[in-house]
Amino acid sequence: MDENSVERPLLLSRGAERVKKTPLFVSWAKWILKFVIWVIFLAWVALIFFIPAQFVNEAFEKWAQLTSGTVFGITGSIFLVFSGPVLIIAFLSIAYLLISGEEELHERKASTKPRFRLWTFPVLVDGPFGVVSATELIGIVLFVVYVIWAVYAYTTQILSAISQFQFQLTLKQKSLFILESLGLRFGTIGLYCLAFLFLPVARGSVLLRLIDIPFEHATRYHVWLGHLTMLLFTLHGLFYIIAWTIEGDLLQEILEWKDIGVANLAGVISLAAGLLMWMTSLHPVRKQKFELFFYTHQLYVIFVVFLALHVGEFVFSIAAGGIFLFILDRFLRFCQSRRTVDIISAKCLPCGTVELMFSKPGNLRYNALSFIFLQVRELSWLQWHPFSVSSSPLDGKYHLSVLIKVLGEWTEKLRGNIMNSSEVDLHLQPQTKITAFVEGPYGHELPYHLMYENLILVAGGIGISPFLAILSDILHRTREGKPCLPRNILIVWAVKRSNELPLLSTNDMESICPFFSDKLNLEIRIFVTRESQPLLEEGQVHEATNSFPPTSDSCSMSVLVGTGNNIWSGLYVISSTLGFVILIFLLDIFYINPYDISSWWYKGLLFVICMLASAFIFGGIVVGLWHLWERQNAAKEVCKDNRIKVEKMQNNEIVAHKDSCQQKLASSTNTYYGSRPNFKGIFGDISEKWGCVDVGVIVCGPPTLQTSVAKEIRSHNIRRQRHHPIFHFNSHSFDL
Repeated sequence: MDENSVERPLLLSRGAERVKKTPLFVSWAKWILKFVIWVIFLAWVALIFFIPAQFVNEAFEKWAQLTSGTVFGITGSIFLVFSGPVLIIAFLSIAYLLISGEEELHERKASTKPRFRLWTFPVLVDGPFGVVSATELIGIVLFVVYVIWAVYAYTTQILSAISQFQFQLTLKQKSLFILESLGLRFGTIGLYCLAFLFLPVARGSVLLRLIDIPFEHATRYHVWLGHLTMLLFTLHGLFYIIAWTIEGDLLQEILEWKDIGVANLAGVISLAAGLLMWMTSLHPVRKQKFELFFYTHQLYVIFVVFLALHVGEFVFSIAAGGIFLFILDRFLRFCQSRRTVDIISAKCLPCGTVELMFSKPGNLRYNALSFIFLQVRELSWLQWHPFSVSSSPLDGKYHLSVLIKVLGEWTEKLRGNIMNSSEVDLHLQPQTKITAFVEGPYGHELPYHLMYENLILVAGGIGISPFLAILSDILHRTREGKPCLPRNILIVWAVKRSNELPLLSTNDMESICPFFSDKLNLEIRIFVTRESQPLLEEGQVHEATNSFPPTSDSCSMSVLVGTGNNIWSGLYVISSTLGFVILIFLLDIFYINPYDISSWWYKGLLFVICMLASAFIFGGIVVGLWHLWERQNAAKEVCKDNRIKVEKMQNNEIVAHKDSCQQKLASSTNTYYGSRPNFKGIFGDISEKWGCVDVGVIVCGPPTLQTSVAKEIRSHNIRRQRHHPIFHFNSHSFDL
């Protein structure tokens, strides 16, 4: 073995010395920014948590009265307190990302002693929330405690108010007062939850990038918050409906649209749209009727607009910060997804899997755990489907690949189009071209698979796709001498049929990194669950059907979203926010105040229009300049014909060594037929073999697979012996 043998951490391999340490002033600036962000965030959360308390509510009312005479009035006061912190944190996040640059995660050395981490320790594994880490459980508990505390505080205040007039009110009047007051308070609590609801679904948000939460994880938080928010809003409407029914004027109240005060009909429309989204987002409906879920979820526009009409601009401004950041992200994604992206190559593999390779600009960054959203116009003008990338960014500067398992109608049509196009002359029939549009790539800002010296990758079926990217990434880094921590890797792959096994050979590991078996301890365990023995034709080579659609002049993916340029994305957010403030200022000075506009619903509509206009006008200018900058950079890049080159190494020693390396890989690959992975035995075996270390476990597969792995990790960590490792659970499954 050489100096880079498996006995020595690859972090210390050649080339690692080239990593420059972060300058002291940069470290201090990052620490100060992070500290300020935490202070603002905790103060904001504390305000929302304690606002139901009488003394905090009275203090806020005094603040609102003192600032009501300013240019922006009470709307500006509420917006500054409840939505301002989110936008300020976004600005500071931009500064933090700019200072960090492409942070060298690899400077981080493996800890000498394993330690538990709240965000990778699974606590709940069988409940309705799926696999929940300790950090996520703390968040769930805090939200539940907040709702219980708020309901208790408001109920106490309502009963206290009734006790002052208990001899002056009839039983019916008391009941109506309690019902309407509780309805109002449930709506208020729901509005505070709404302030958080849109933050997780801003896919390219600087906030998600700051805390390094990938969108597929953040989507879960949106789902949880959505259930809670709609439950509160439903109770809000239900209490009012009961009260109006008791009064005997239900229909009149529902249809009422006040100029001064709450517009009831707008609230009914907003709640109806929310309920329709809620019902179709439930797991059985979402799984069986995904298109129904997808189309009805676009009613969020109706929900938000009519909510603003219902409560007016000053109440709506409580939740406006998160909604505004979502609008910015949505507009940016719209701009990105308008560009046609060339499919450089398309392959139909014998196992029923499609491999697509897309053209991308050289400055578009992603990592091995990223994913994209794909739309094919020939199949549907509305459907977008998420897919994990199967290529490493080090595979090539100008392309990105995904593996797509044929499971439903959309993927079946995609495979059919590729098969048909491979059977005709594409030059004679250009109409067979596949028109692709891409959003993303999204994912972790930093590749967390490089944080662990020891990795266990657990895949189910096509879940092997991101692990192929991880393996390729590690091999490239090892070959090029880049900092790379992993040196012990175990791949556990469960498949239904053996015809899926060739997927593992889509990476030619020996061509990527010669002598990799001397530098990397790789073991692969494959479980074929629905076959009791190897098929007779196993070992034969099955050729893939290839299709190479014609390319156009404007072919590469856009860099507007995902891990794009921090300077341009920061300018976009800042200019849009300043534009929003300017538009509100001009509206107040030249329209609302001179013409004495007082209708709540109308001012709420104007508020929403200003939010949209600031993104389209002020943000649109930055996006236009960004696009021009991108085109200029693209013109300077290497010619497309030279974009994908397979470097052929002319080293006789490598050729001579290749057979022995393949033999070592084959000896480290074990295939088991007719059985499922026994994770208790697997983790027990690893505990004895790897010793007292941190082990990163990444799971990509169905929920049942995640549950099984998480359960064993929790069990081993709780019963862990001193000389055993600590397993860290990470999931990479995108489940809409």
